[in-house]
Amino acid sequence: MSIVIDNLTVTFKHKVTAVDHASLEIPGGIFGLLGENGAGKTTLMRVLTTVLAPSEGSVSLNGIRYEEKNYREIQKRIGYLPQEIDLYPNLTVQECLEYMGELSGVPKRKCEERIDELLERTSLAVHRKKKMRQLSGGMKRRAGLIQALLHEPDFLIVDEPTTGLDPEERIRIRNLLTEFSKERTVLLSTHVVEDLAATCNNLAVMKKGRFLYAGSREGLACQVKGYVWRCRVKDEDQAARLERKYLVSAKQYAQSGLEMRLISEEKPDAVCTACEGTLEDAYIYVANHAANQEGEIDKRAEGRV
Repeated sequence: MSIVIDNLTVTFKHKVTAVDHASLEIPGGIFGLLGENGAGKTTLMRVLTTVLAPSEGSVSLNGIRYEEKNYREIQKRIGYLPQEIDLYPNLTVQECLEYMGELSGVPKRKCEERIDELLERTSLAVHRKKKMRQLSGGMKRRAGLIQALLHEPDFLIVDEPTTGLDPEERIRIRNLLTEFSKERTVLLSTHVVEDLAATCNNLAVMKKGRFLYAGSREGLACQVKGYVWRCRVKDEDQAARLERKYLVSAKQYAQSGLEMRLISEEKPDAVCTACEGTLEDAYIYVANHAANQEGEIDKRAEGRV
């Protein structure tokens, strides 16, 4: 299963561009989509779920082009877990899933078998008679994942699946996605770097509608190799000075002062030692490096440098 995005652009009214000439190939397994709020991730997923038509460019799913005449066939192959989910609060979990299965065209007997299997695999079997409104946030996310998988989609799209969940629920959701990705493609969109570090081998970084990076997780980590430094400062004034000059990925109080983690292509003008970069360090570097380059281009265009 492969999804190919070619020169995709989505522009709304008032000339607001949410996705800007973006190209990407999404292979099988879990593929991470990383970016801050407003990066264009949700707009991209609305295109991939056929909710929104692109302004320019093309998308194809295993060679099937995203065109209105093909939407019905594409929709059969897609499962979607949106960020906000509110599945029929007055129905029981069982009733809700049966109804969703019917809407997806799953034969009744097969639907019942799939529901039983997935409720067991998500530890929701004991809650099947509860009303949907009685479920915790994590339980609702798991129920939402079940409805997205009932018709056994080839391509599963999940938007911020762990937002607002406690650590145990986050781990459960991540493990479920890893298990389900063995025989399908999963697009995992999030701004939580830890979720991608724990689940996917390949990812893309998105900002202002563009892909700043697309490739392996290890490749992204290499972007910051040799640029991460651990520093210790005496007080907040010294810390503030460093924050004005360098990217700071962590700051922690210690007995002997403040410990800071700085990202800089050159050794900072402070007492520090080089340390190994993390995926989070790399994401911060790539996102801000691109922003700085854009700023320099803007200054040159205005004749200020």
